[in-house]
Amino acid sequence: MSAPAPSMFTPAAKAMAEKLGLKMGRANLDEFAATLEELAKANPNIVAVTSDSRGSGKLAPFGKALPKQIVEVGIAEQNLVGITAGLAACGKKSFGVSPGCFLTARSLEQIKNDVCYSDVPAVLIGISSGVSYGALGTTHHSLHDLAVLRAINNITILVPADNFETREAILFAAKATKPVFVRFGKAAMFGLHKPDTKFEVGKAVQLRDGNNVAFIATGETVVHALLAAGQLVERGLNCRVLSMHTIKPLDTEAILKAGRECRAVITVEEHMVNGGLGEACAAALMQAGVSKPFRIVGFPDEETVPGAQADIFRHYGISMEGLSETALQLLK
Repeated sequence: MSAPAPSMFTPAAKAMAEKLGLKMGRANLDEFAATLEELAKANPNIVAVTSDSRGSGKLAPFGKALPKQIVEVGIAEQNLVGITAGLAACGKKSFGVSPGCFLTARSLEQIKNDVCYSDVPAVLIGISSGVSYGALGTTHHSLHDLAVLRAINNITILVPADNFETREAILFAAKATKPVFVRFGKAAMFGLHKPDTKFEVGKAVQLRDGNNVAFIATGETVVHALLAAGQLVERGLNCRVLSMHTIKPLDTEAILKAGRECRAVITVEEHMVNGGLGEACAAALMQAGVSKPFRIVGFPDEETVPGAQADIFRHYGISMEGLSETALQLLK
């Protein structure tokens, strides 16, 4: 019997989450599947397309409840994107669901031509992205997807941080008239938002205010930035935390405001440091002439270590403790 996966959060991080009043929810992928099934029951035009991934995509209940609204193509991701695009062109609201590492590498040409260039309102769901499949190694890491999709015209890129952002992202995608890509991991997530939070595509959500360090984070890294900000209060630092749930279009206004008002900026992402959120923020700041101490926290340009997602995060400093230390070093 294999050992249980290590927790994403150390005892100290769990204590900080409790201090901040954060409550554990379910995995964003579970929230996605439940939201999509709810929408599909009300709208027979909604169709899910999977590539032998209804289990890993949490869509088994969807398939059982709505067998005429799910298409299984097998391990054929290029076909999945083509079929998803074709259904969208025929008036269906189609969601293509596949592991992010294969969806955005093996099927990149189909995403570019069949979806974006053809301008169909297809929704592509990259599941188990980042290092969610950590123990399977580099072949199953999805650390390139934001970079390659940012380089393609005519696609909205969403990376939800918690269950609230997940539901709002899928509600948006279900009504979108343009191509959308939504990225999910597998870990259970703390709820990060207040009940009255407004979600708007292209607008970051400020989870915490401060003028020392600005953490600009996306996806499953956001909670670690928020916990780090909580820990840094004990060092006399007030840190801003932005959940950058939309990678494209990017909220440059929030980035520039953080750069002008804070002493330093740290971006955090479950992605290669090349071509992702960090480089997008750096470009926005540099082009506006805003110069502050700046650091991209992500995965360096090397063969990423294998292992559980939690271990990989900690190895590369994507944790409450790691981000706190990075902030202190940057302020020196």
